[in-house]
Amino acid sequence: MESPIPLSLLAQARETGKISATAEDHLRAWLTEARYAEYVPAIQEHVEQGKWKELDDAFWTGIPFGTGGRRGRMYPIGPATINDRTIGESAQGLAEYVLELRERGEVAAGRAPRCAIAYDTRHRSRHFAELCTEILAAAGFDVYFLDGYRSTPELSVAVRHTESDCGIMVTASHNPPSDNAVKVYWSTGGQVLPPHDAELIKRVTQVQELRRKPFQAAVREGQVHFCQDEIDEAYVSAVVAQAEPGPRDLKALYSTMHGVGASSVVPVLKRAGFDDCELFGPHAEPDGSFPNVPGHVSNPENPATFDSIIQQAEAEQADLVMSTDPDADRLGAAARLSPAGNGWRVLTGNQIGALLCDFLLARAKEANRLNERHYVVKTLVTTELIATIAEHYGVRTEGNLQVGFKWIGQVIDQQGPDGFLFGAEESHGYLAGTYARDKDAAVAALHLAELAAVCKANGKSLHQRLDELYLRHGVFAEGQVSQPLPGAQGMQLMKELMRRFRESPPTKLAGLKVARLRDYKNLTVKYAEGSTKSFSGPPGDLVFLDLEPAGNSVAIRPSGTEPKVKFYLFAKEPVRTKEELAAAKAMSSKRISELTTDLQEYVR
Repeated sequence: MESPIPLSLLAQARETGKISATAEDHLRAWLTEARYAEYVPAIQEHVEQGKWKELDDAFWTGIPFGTGGRRGRMYPIGPATINDRTIGESAQGLAEYVLELRERGEVAAGRAPRCAIAYDTRHRSRHFAELCTEILAAAGFDVYFLDGYRSTPELSVAVRHTESDCGIMVTASHNPPSDNAVKVYWSTGGQVLPPHDAELIKRVTQVQELRRKPFQAAVREGQVHFCQDEIDEAYVSAVVAQAEPGPRDLKALYSTMHGVGASSVVPVLKRAGFDDCELFGPHAEPDGSFPNVPGHVSNPENPATFDSIIQQAEAEQADLVMSTDPDADRLGAAARLSPAGNGWRVLTGNQIGALLCDFLLARAKEANRLNERHYVVKTLVTTELIATIAEHYGVRTEGNLQVGFKWIGQVIDQQGPDGFLFGAEESHGYLAGTYARDKDAAVAALHLAELAAVCKANGKSLHQRLDELYLRHGVFAEGQVSQPLPGAQGMQLMKELMRRFRESPPTKLAGLKVARLRDYKNLTVKYAEGSTKSFSGPPGDLVFLDLEPAGNSVAIRPSGTEPKVKFYLFAKEPVRTKEELAAAKAMSSKRISELTTDLQEYVR
């Protein structure tokens, strides 16, 4: 195909620094290859208007599959952004890969292939869901379509319930309003894992033509099955089946943060007997702009998102505040410092995970349900307090996992679902029960409400219960710092920063000696005196700096979903008596603050 724009203009723009070399290469392809013909007028308009920065941002790379699928900023053109082409390639590549496996006899082929599809409240989510449906239908798939805003864990249930070969969830989770994504699921109800992930990525990058059947035509021909009512019931019933007996006297205020939680968390809590759970009005309207959330980013990891909710909770004398991200797979919470007090504090993802783990294991022990098969699962960057709690109850921990709940789902299937008790990751993701293979805010909200009701009946708050865990196991404190590195230059800086940590890490942090470096990319340990050895572990772009004394460490990794490097900070202080608790908490908090300062200085 002949380009309507002189390609010499691209070379000139690259030579003058207006676009990168990779952007030039991608622009040449989109201007000359027939598969991109419909996008040429938009590119031409950008060139004529001198929008070189916009072109560089949209074309400098191909948007990759990360820990949660293909995610990024929406823009009408370019391989580095989310648009009809990049979303369509994901669906087309998935369809072709599943069909290839069927031809090879590696998946059942006695019926038409099946795919479950759902979407959240983000801008263009419904559009992208219909686009994916059109591509799957054109490939001969039956599509089980959840019509209306639904949660990511319900999509996991839909895949399993309909016995689908795969699933697609259109969501960018907790990212800014500018973003969207597709999460791709396998027949297990979990996200795609090795070896399928690498093979799928290969198919996606090789897609030439997007073949589509109009959505309404697929509906008329019976290829689209609107199954939301059936799946809603199956999902809510499965979550409520996890409920523990106990008090239900709890006044809670819950925020969907403009997402889908009204279709998951609300019906689960109501059916489980929590009748005094109020929906927070300013966040209740489904809206992909997240208008009433600070910074317009609906992320329960950000304590500022709780400010207005806590204000209303205090006025109404509520006991507990909870919130979920737009696709309702992550749960955040805040609670009173004491039952009769006016002070509130937001719980971190690690703290919620520890509280839920102890609650579920204690209940299982009381009911005499624990045995040698049982286990809990966490990722490498999730608090070790969970492993310590599990050890206290005689339960093993599967904790040697890279970041991403898909690895927790994999462990459930590898180790056997009958022994699974609880899974957690530090970024507010939790699962109890085996009805799904992804994190679920609804089941986490259910169990946290149950624990809060028990605490209230005993005259305690969740924070006081956490202090009891610290007295038993020691104070565990965690923190997180991110270094944003957007764009083409950011990717190079990210690689340089990770290289620097591997080759010349700091020797001291927060006044503590760096005793060793664990490099999960090369699976080597480097000790302070210079010796090295290999170790067995899950490979990934992750570095741990272990400090002295043990229990204090820092982990560094590039985010799999956003252009930034993330730092995970861990501190531990022993506690012998109740009188020492306040000092130990203050010391661990101070250490997290000092680690943050030293890391920021090292990065500068």
